Amino acid sequence: MAEASRDAVRAAAPVLHDAVLDALGLEITGGQHAPGTALTLEQLQQRFGVSRTVMREAMRILESLNLVASRRRVGLVVQPMHRWRVLDPRVIRWRLDGPGRADQLRTLTDLRVAVEPLAAAGAARHATADDRARLRTLATRMRQLGEAGELDAFLAADVEFHALLLQACLNEMFTALTGVIAEVLAGRTEHGLMPKCPRPVALDLHDQVATCVAAGDAWGAETAMRELVEEVRDAISTTPSVGTV
Repeated sequence: MAEASRDAVRAAAPVLHDAVLDALGLEITGGQHAPGTALTLEQLQQRFGVSRTVMREAMRILESLNLVASRRRVGLVVQPMHRWRVLDPRVIRWRLDGPGRADQLRTLTDLRVAVEPLAAAGAARHATADDRARLRTLATRMRQLGEAGELDAFLAADVEFHALLLQACLNEMFTALTGVIAEVLAGRTEHGLMPKCPRPVALDLHDQVATCVAAGDAWGAETAMRELVEEVRDAISTTPSVGTV
């Protein structure tokens, strides 16, 4: 019986840890704790009703993301945004879930505009035959799913499409952004920022990117991808609640 109780506690620990981490991550990135605010383990432990071990692990991760910094005889001090690891998918997810969602979408989309056209051009130069064929298949599937309004399945294909471009371009700096792009694509769907059916122009541009990559047309792939992400940026800047890709 005692062994079963210990097993139950161990099983519950990750759930408690994730809940505490998400709660504090959302609060810090959402501005509920101003930079310079001191958080102590004792106060947080009492607030969340968790063990010191669970609380320490959650704060360790927040510290690794530079959301807080340890100060002797003070505790953990909330850090300003310029210190955060803003490209970490967890930080992106918390910001998209918080009051700064529009600003986070804007800055992430600016990043996409800067990176993805060059990644598409690189993929046209360096992708394997299998990668080129897979991109064509994904573009076709996205059209089918998008026209059917199956947004969850469309999202999965969309994430794979953009991830494959980032990986096929053979630029490790761009490849490292795969998780970032996946989070912004997922965040827009999860928060209802996608239209019921993706716009035909977005589906057409995905087709063009895939076709140009398959043909080894670096300039065409770059141009089509630039049009695609520029359209996303325009849509976000004019109507933050609506997106196209």
